[in-house]
Amino acid sequence: MINARTLAFQVLLHMEQKVAYPDRLIRSTLARHELLEDRERALLTELVYGVLRRQGWLDWHIDRLSRIRPDRILPPVRILLRLALYQIFFLDRVPPHAAVNEAVKMAQATQPRYIWGFVNALLREAIRRGDNWDRPSPEKDPVEYLAFETSHPAWFADRCIRELGFEEARDLCMADNTVAPVVLRVNPLKTTAAEVMKILEQSGIDFEPSPWVPGAVRVSGMRQDLTRMPMFKDGLVQVQDEASQLVSTVVAPRPGERVLDLCAGFGGKSTHLGLIMANAGEIVAVEKHAWKVEELRENAARQGLTVVHPVARDALEVDEGEIGLFDRVLLDAPCSGLGTLRRNPDIKWRLHVKDPYRFSRLQGQLLERALRFVRPSGVMVYATCTLFSEENEDVVSRFVQAHADWEFESVEEFLPENCRALVQGTFLRSWPHRHGIDGFFIARLRRSR
Repeated sequence: MINARTLAFQVLLHMEQKVAYPDRLIRSTLARHELLEDRERALLTELVYGVLRRQGWLDWHIDRLSRIRPDRILPPVRILLRLALYQIFFLDRVPPHAAVNEAVKMAQATQPRYIWGFVNALLREAIRRGDNWDRPSPEKDPVEYLAFETSHPAWFADRCIRELGFEEARDLCMADNTVAPVVLRVNPLKTTAAEVMKILEQSGIDFEPSPWVPGAVRVSGMRQDLTRMPMFKDGLVQVQDEASQLVSTVVAPRPGERVLDLCAGFGGKSTHLGLIMANAGEIVAVEKHAWKVEELRENAARQGLTVVHPVARDALEVDEGEIGLFDRVLLDAPCSGLGTLRRNPDIKWRLHVKDPYRFSRLQGQLLERALRFVRPSGVMVYATCTLFSEENEDVVSRFVQAHADWEFESVEEFLPENCRALVQGTFLRSWPHRHGIDGFFIARLRRSR
């Protein structure tokens, strides 16, 4: 019978072979195996996210135990080893010998015979060593130590130390390995936060009001797929982190206005803008990927929104003659995503040290495109879910310096009173380790003519 370990192996191998969202892979896997017991479903999620969060740490141990060169360990074998070592070192409820036996069985089912003994010997040696390892030292090499201990790429650890100092860099990297809360954005067209919390209480789900966004609700201890619950299917709630919700708050659209979401994705912010506008006006949501456009449409329909109009185009190719001018434009720019590692731990293993610079070039191009759509005296909001100034302050500062008819507006007056701690100068800056929400940057700009 198929179990959580086998399914976790399949999900992780799929992610090794192509870029994919782990939450969506897990959800589709569980949908195909509806008879899987609740504890196995929970274990699948724990194994996938646990291995992704601790991948660097696990690989360090694999490389030191391997009798063959690390670069000759094939991806399926390395994933088997990661899964077993994660259970051995991090899961008390899984006996070490059971993790070894399961890994060997999976190797026997998927790998040549000579791999079976390799997997068995490596894992048993790991158990024998226990905590007896010559691990990196913070005194000798702070970068290597931080990269190892918190399981981040060395380039990321080095940059965090240089920009934040060692202590805060460690706090940030440790926060990246925590489980982020699930945050529900309540749909005021259909319900209230009080009603949603009543439903959660009746369902036996732990919750608390968001400390940052009025009306949002944090939930924990979920034992079921939220997207299959009636309150989600009926459009009463949308999953969206508080920092992401604050982007639309800073856009501050009014009912009846024309608003452009230039990089709309799945429509989380597009639909939030529609709710703020009380479903009155027009929101044009540009997204180049057809499958995301389809989900965007479904998302808007589920929430009862008729003002959101998707446009399947590349943001760098659409022009004002095609879609017109707008009162407000949101550029939720493609970025390195380093502010969302709690939710997307796979990102850190896909990125290269030069990727923040590469994204900053694209972001500059998108700003130049976005300005075409803003009416005189109109507003543009630039947002990212990443951490470093290279993709944030530097990008918008270059833009304002190059365009005399644009100026910054402080985001402060558009935020809830309790969010003032997130304001840095005229911008919003949130950090996982400081604020317990995703790392976001938000700038608001106005066109003077």
